[in-house]
Amino acid sequence: MSSASEQMLLRFWGVRGSIPTPCVQNMGSGGNTSCLEVRLPGGQVVIVDGGTGVRPLGAALMKEAAGQPADLHLFLTHFHWDHIQGLPFFQPLYSRENSVTFYSMKSPSETSETLEGQMSVPYFPVDFRFLPAQRHFVNVSQQLVHFGETTVRSFPLNHPQGCLGYSFRHGDRKVVFASDLEHGVPEFDRGLIDVAKNADILIYDAQFTPEEYEHRHGWGHSTWLEATKVAKNAGVKKLLLFHHDPAHDDDTLHSILDNARREFPETYLATEGETIGV
Repeated sequence: MSSASEQMLLRFWGVRGSIPTPCVQNMGSGGNTSCLEVRLPGGQVVIVDGGTGVRPLGAALMKEAAGQPADLHLFLTHFHWDHIQGLPFFQPLYSRENSVTFYSMKSPSETSETLEGQMSVPYFPVDFRFLPAQRHFVNVSQQLVHFGETTVRSFPLNHPQGCLGYSFRHGDRKVVFASDLEHGVPEFDRGLIDVAKNADILIYDAQFTPEEYEHRHGWGHSTWLEATKVAKNAGVKKLLLFHHDPAHDDDTLHSILDNARREFPETYLATEGETIGV
């Protein structure tokens, strides 16, 4: 059993897909869009995606820093709005003492220009180019990123306009984040199985039920049933269903969870505010 200092700590700040859903019937699972914090054993703070969940994360990080510089690493899966729409409200970007490195599938200039776009006139009153924090941009496609003894690997997913998944490996422990993706393309399906092999945790896009998916082919998302198949085929220890559909309230999600556990018992819902040690 690993001690807390040796663990990777995962905290979900946003688990919803497509659009935030801040309504009472969704609050058990959460209404913010995609954002995962990963605290590495070496102390580094890594963030996956900048959906609306990154706003409260940024506030918490600034409170924790208590005026000291923060060095943050933000891995973007892709640039659809639900995965970047919280970044204009990410407090660490507004302090010149902080450094934020953005990792994505685009070139550094393309990443910068894309993030500038959502904060340009007339969409936002603050220009991304003039944010005080030090900003760095890295094309992470097909390369490894090392944080001490932790390795982050990107891999491609089947999604409109492209998307990256990420695996985090520290020693013999591994976490795999796979959202957004649509199953059914052998090349991508095999790649995911390979990356997720024997993972301690697989976080998987389960936006649709199998019945819903029949009418949503090509939308770029998968189902809870496919999630359980991947988990079994890859031999993962724990499956977390992620990217919950805006129309799925807490009761619906728990019904989905019950169905998924009949296929793969170690299935759980990714839940906003939840912290997991690996």
